[in-house]
Amino acid sequence: MRTLLTSALLVLVSLGARAELNIQITQGVDNPIPIAVVPFSWQGSGVLSEDVAQIVINDLEQVGEFRALSRSNMLSMPSEENQVFFRDWRVLAQDYLLVGKIDRAPGSQLVQVQYELFDINREMKLAGEILTGSVAQLRDIGHEISNVVFEQVTGIRGAFTTQILYIVSEDIAPGEQIFRLEKADYDGARAQVLLESREPIMSPSWSPDGQQVAYVSFETDLPRIYTQNIATGQRRQITNYPNINSSPVWSPDGSKLAMVLSKDGSPDIYVQDLTNNQLLRVTNHPQIDTEPSWTPDGNSLVFMSDRTGQPQIYQMELGAASYNVERLTYDCFQCMKAKFLPDGVNLVHVRRETRQSPNYQISILNVDTLRVITLTDTSLDESPSVAPNGSMIMYATKFAGRGVLDAVSIDGRVKFRLPSSRGDVREPAWSPYFN
Repeated sequence: MRTLLTSALLVLVSLGARAELNIQITQGVDNPIPIAVVPFSWQGSGVLSEDVAQIVINDLEQVGEFRALSRSNMLSMPSEENQVFFRDWRVLAQDYLLVGKIDRAPGSQLVQVQYELFDINREMKLAGEILTGSVAQLRDIGHEISNVVFEQVTGIRGAFTTQILYIVSEDIAPGEQIFRLEKADYDGARAQVLLESREPIMSPSWSPDGQQVAYVSFETDLPRIYTQNIATGQRRQITNYPNINSSPVWSPDGSKLAMVLSKDGSPDIYVQDLTNNQLLRVTNHPQIDTEPSWTPDGNSLVFMSDRTGQPQIYQMELGAASYNVERLTYDCFQCMKAKFLPDGVNLVHVRRETRQSPNYQISILNVDTLRVITLTDTSLDESPSVAPNGSMIMYATKFAGRGVLDAVSIDGRVKFRLPSSRGDVREPAWSPYFN
């Protein structure tokens, strides 16, 4: 039995101003895995605020790999193993079956959610446990069950309990905008405002433990880098240098921030130690060096530079006697916004193929084989962010004249969209795992 615990999130402004994101599947696989998710039985009184089984269905179908059986086509509604007849589900051509029940914990305000996952063809139980939490945590429990199902079937750890950061800009009067840094579940649900300002907010970045965020705010009329504790709202101003202060990104161990500063001339990459505030300049070039990201091992930085005349992607190893810069992209007119997948070999980036092409698309470059896969077919794609399991990439694009967030699987087969009910949404940042 596991107990889910959450902490209260203190936000700086009212939650009523948040932009609602509602997930829409735009492309799935040709032969999704058939699964039956039976409505979980409820042993208590009243009506629960969340349908746990439907949350699992939504999770599994939204990533495009699964197709859930309609409840109206089910021959029975089992809630535990002794009620399961595998023959019934084989007749319905189902590969997997998830059943469960919810009960009030004795003498407690908590609920207990028991679930069991079965392989129909092999007639065996793959997983099952009891999760305990408050009624308000039923959505989290549903996402946790989705993680188990996804990993049992695909062998890949699920990312349904992760979250996203993004920036919303909204016109509130002629010539006047408001900017919000928001946090939400991976599917856009339960959005919360972390910061609101009349001045731009940019470049949100998660700390590796998921407890803090870094971003750029123009609240003093100049770009400055801040960190903020999500639970308490406590902020820390990291930089106050002249001119450009931008693109903060946490090192994998959480001890440093890479950033872009122009205090010494042209924009260059710097690394600041968050413990002693020591600042290290790692590039020194008369052209623009920007958009740093860390390799998964934390030993190198990847960045964009126009030192050859057009934006290209470079890698620099840190800690060496002399910083050797290696160019990674050669076959594109412009390549930028690079981030490695967790494997440290495949590089997600934004690519413009030729001078004549107006399109900016999300692509993956294998730095060993130099093979390139283009994942998107829209024209103004930017700011890719990778799910912690490396299976999906979220990015900003345009749809119906408005900024929206889209996601695509790393093989390009699955796509979904998170359109906003208000304002333009941009600069997504996918969280790490929280445990």
